[in-house]
Amino acid sequence: MSKITLAVAGALALAAIASTVSAQTRPAASAASAPATGALPLGPAIPGFCVIGRDEAIAGSLVGKAIAARLKQLDDQASAELQADAAAFETDRKQFETVRPTLDQAALQTRQQELQSRIDAIRQKQDLRNREMRATQEKALGRVYQEMIPVLTQLYGQHKCSVLLERQALLGSNPEMDITGEAVTGLNAKITTMTFDREHLDTPAPAAAH
Repeated sequence: MSKITLAVAGALALAAIASTVSAQTRPAASAASAPATGALPLGPAIPGFCVIGRDEAIAGSLVGKAIAARLKQLDDQASAELQADAAAFETDRKQFETVRPTLDQAALQTRQQELQSRIDAIRQKQDLRNREMRATQEKALGRVYQEMIPVLTQLYGQHKCSVLLERQALLGSNPEMDITGEAVTGLNAKITTMTFDREHLDTPAPAAAH
């Protein structure tokens, strides 16, 4: 049984996002130096235009790193659970193969059906754990985005921004307009860690009170 994987690209959420920051950050170049091969030439910073890499800001923050570490811990726990189920199944399968020649047709079919049910159950649990990890990640990131709103609001005013653009939507921009680093600093001053457990999607929702 292979380790479960999160469906959100790049992640154990923020850990993978962090690995892409260096590739997405635009290199600063002096006016006297020629741009690197393939790099866009830098124009002057545009007053009122600000750029933010929200994912990069979270990935570089203390709380983002704490979330990434906790998600990995929860993912490892879910993987260990699935691997234990798979190991138990493999033990029973080998035992079945040993006694198989001694079984009549009815007993053989019964044991085969039991093993198939076990396989189906393990696959269903794997799918459930994947969905739970996605929900856990999305909930944690949602909380951080809420914490970031007042930080961005403050930076927006400090820099007298008229427009705030998402870095990932741009092919290039002057680094002087980028407030991502300041967002990291502001987020670190606001929150440094976050505690959470894996979401449990197999738990029925509580009945509404009448």
